[in-house]
Amino acid sequence: MYLNNSHVPEPIVYVIDDDQDIRNSLTWLLDSVQLETKTFSSATEFLNYPRPNTPTCLILDIRMRGMSGLQLQQQLNQQKAYIPIIFMTGHGDIPMSVNAMKAGAFDFLEKPFNPQHMLNQIQACLQQAEQDFVTAENRKQQLLKLKSLSPRENEIINLMVDGLSSKHIAQMLNISHKTVEIHRTHIRQKLGTESIAQIVNMVLMCRGKSMPAMG
Repeated sequence: MYLNNSHVPEPIVYVIDDDQDIRNSLTWLLDSVQLETKTFSSATEFLNYPRPNTPTCLILDIRMRGMSGLQLQQQLNQQKAYIPIIFMTGHGDIPMSVNAMKAGAFDFLEKPFNPQHMLNQIQACLQQAEQDFVTAENRKQQLLKLKSLSPRENEIINLMVDGLSSKHIAQMLNISHKTVEIHRTHIRQKLGTESIAQIVNMVLMCRGKSMPAMG
């Protein structure tokens, strides 16, 4: 069963800035639209926080005492924790902001920022975060299903993905055509799929690839 947006938990907006006034103003702004907010005075404090599994958006000051916003972004990328980030920048930080965008930042806004524009960008950022969350959770479910296959079923599904017919699979594995068909039925049942295209798409998604377009 695929997860959809109606089953997604409530998002959290993380705010990291060593300026308490900025943290307070953003908390008030996000409270006004009923968005849950967690604030941190440093990147280290954020990294030590046990983050729940939910869509998140990170509002991050690019210049801070200790670990900078860019350094935190690099560390999150290394950890494969791809959280959409909106950087807050001061005057003269544009070159740094360009580097942040190249590293995957969602946007950067100059201080003082327009409250409505900030809200609009946060909402857009959370939409992306929800889509990423659904994709990741569906991939986890598919991986669990694929792990339920037997070694022989794994052999057969890999050959199916390579485009081989049941007849050719039987010849390669030195088993009967009927045995291959029985395994294919078990594979469909375990994966909850009806067609070869769905099976191929599932395997390719779990491998981080996409199914080639049919010409």
